[in-house]
Amino acid sequence: MPSIKKNILMIFLFAGVLMCNLPANAQIPDDIILSLKSGNAKSLSEFFNQNVELVVPNSDNVYSKAQAQLIVGNFFSSHSPQSFSVIHQGGKEGAQYVIGSLGTQKGTFRVYFLLKKSDGKNYIHQLRIEKQE
Repeated sequence: MPSIKKNILMIFLFAGVLMCNLPANAQIPDDIILSLKSGNAKSLSEFFNQNVELVVPNSDNVYSKAQAQLIVGNFFSSHSPQSFSVIHQGGKEGAQYVIGSLGTQKGTFRVYFLLKKSDGKNYIHQLRIEKQE
């Protein structure tokens, strides 16, 4: 009987060690999700890196933070968001990605963004908003 208790204790100890090794930054900032749901390009751009690889209908290039804000703002103006949901997210320490679905008045779009951590803050390095067929 003592060996069963010892084995159970070892399992819990091992599980605790594994849980402590999970990256602390696994949570996507709520403000990014809220910005996508509400179509708020200004608040979303607060998470943009100085240069952002941006793919939206009619735009596909690397843009400055200010240019990307304008382009995303124009997209939200012509495609008013009605909903956003996270389909999948993953990554490793220092870099994460999110795949989501953006419902608009003009259809559904697949959203992908890549976050990288720098100086303790997450920055969007890549944002793709593509029409879902």
